[in-house]
Amino acid sequence: MRPIPFARGAALACLFAVPASALADPIPSGGAGENIQVIGYSELGERPGFKMSIRQVGERWYLYMGHLWHFGWSIVDVTDPANPRVAKFIPGPDNTWTIQMEMHGDRMITALEKIAPGWGGDPNKPNDEGVLIWDVSDALNPRKLGQYKTGGTGTHRDFYAGGRYMHLAAGMPGYKENIYVIVDISDPAKPVEAGRWWVPGQKEGENAIAPPSTSLHGPPEVRGNTVFLPYGGAGMIILDISDVAKPKEVSRLPFSPPFLSFIGVHTVVPVMEKRLAYVNSEAIFDDCKEALNHTSIVDISDLAKPRVVSMLPLPLPPANWKIKSFCEHGGRFGPHNQNQLHHNPSVQQPGNLLYLTYFNAGLRIYDVSVPSVPREVAYFVPPDPKKRYGTFPKSRLAVQTEDVLVDTRGYIYVTHKNQGLWILRHTPK
Repeated sequence: MRPIPFARGAALACLFAVPASALADPIPSGGAGENIQVIGYSELGERPGFKMSIRQVGERWYLYMGHLWHFGWSIVDVTDPANPRVAKFIPGPDNTWTIQMEMHGDRMITALEKIAPGWGGDPNKPNDEGVLIWDVSDALNPRKLGQYKTGGTGTHRDFYAGGRYMHLAAGMPGYKENIYVIVDISDPAKPVEAGRWWVPGQKEGENAIAPPSTSLHGPPEVRGNTVFLPYGGAGMIILDISDVAKPKEVSRLPFSPPFLSFIGVHTVVPVMEKRLAYVNSEAIFDDCKEALNHTSIVDISDLAKPRVVSMLPLPLPPANWKIKSFCEHGGRFGPHNQNQLHHNPSVQQPGNLLYLTYFNAGLRIYDVSVPSVPREVAYFVPPDPKKRYGTFPKSRLAVQTEDVLVDTRGYIYVTHKNQGLWILRHTPK
């Protein structure tokens, strides 16, 4: 299939280069973009995707993903990105969020979590929780090796870059919201906690008072003996984990106020060679009914004194749209996920571009080569979905772009709340 380019601010009525009958999943018409080519699309068996990872196995490329409204994980063959194919769906435990997953080499970990109120779970039914550990040496037939259980709500977004330790955002008994937990999986059949850390005030019975909406979203981003924690209303927190049993706080950079506290810091992507970290919040409420979100570039030259050097500009609707702000488009408007997983050799390493999903503003791509003046250089807003799969968004069935991943071939994968997988390519002028 021939890639379809978007002209500046354009909306396309038809995206086909070949007859629809030749494709397993026709590409939806419409949408808008700039400096982007639409390469392929998959409905994912009518299971909208959420978090993703990818690996190259010989000459084949496999995209692994969790799902927001369905219990389990999909493996999508994206060797030919113009014709992605769901190769396998692995059912997960009932009434349990299976939205987050992570992998490195032949090892995959998948988070299990109690479904948050309002997101389609049944509070009167049992759910599973914790982390499943898998062997994926047979790429299409993952084999369970073990499970770590928190005894609480489970885990949200976790980090694993190979080796001995998993780094978790975990809901543990006796604590308010998620804390940081390090788990030794030297023997994956018998995972053992190795260390934990929390913001004072999170532990029940403590005299300290934690900032509003203090919860580790994750993933903890580990760089050597330093870990960067996106800790919601408590901000960006940097720890020294030279002794994993006793993590020590190095510094804390608060963002709330003035920015929203829930979730004031959702993602931290440190790029040590540039001495920078890219930090963003997560939009939560429809129609911008919350304090301002942010995506910030932070100087981490001195880990003890991180400082904000700039903020990414807010996306604007195409000039030919009737709305003047994405706040009018329905659903959430604000940042969510970046291309990260940089420990994965199949993922594009950080360079001069920052890829960021922005819910109803789609995918935004920024040039961050000059950290003090980041600028938008490309975007892609899919057409609004026509079928509702889940409970959100509430205001109207607007597009809600969730996750982004970029492979080393340059293909960009984006998932959405009520839509399939889009595969794109950046086409700079």
